[in-house]
Amino acid sequence: MTDSSTRPTSVNPTLVGRSYAPAETYRVSAAKIAEMAAATGAQHPAHTDPDAARALGYDDVVAPPTFAVVVAQRAERSYIADPESGIDFSRVVHAEQRFTHHRPIVAGDRLRTTVHVDSITERAGIAMVTTRAEIADEDGAPVATVRSTLAVRGEGR
Repeated sequence: MTDSSTRPTSVNPTLVGRSYAPAETYRVSAAKIAEMAAATGAQHPAHTDPDAARALGYDDVVAPPTFAVVVAQRAERSYIADPESGIDFSRVVHAEQRFTHHRPIVAGDRLRTTVHVDSITERAGIAMVTTRAEIADEDGAPVATVRSTLAVRGEGR
């Protein structure tokens, strides 16, 4: 009988280094920015008032910094849903998120995201999976880099 504390997960470590090309273009809307601002308690008027955003030099309302996670997580589905990944999403716990912003996200942006599998480390039946989502505008200029670490529990964990 195998001890469940050391039973490996089914996460496929051979995918480290693999990239997933953008599957779709994410169109940033003022409504989605307003929803994120409300959900995170971001109260600056530039998140909901186009005039306030324009007064700061933006073309439209500006997303709170954490809005990039909305775009990144949509793109990460291409990796998580890949049958080769071996990830059972019912066993996933979000462990860490880090953002590097190259410029603010504003309503009207059309964003494309490439997801990279940077590392997979397994210990005591838990795989720590780190991905990097490189978000760019439709011209290919960098907008944000989102690093995410997921803890994937093995069977019996």
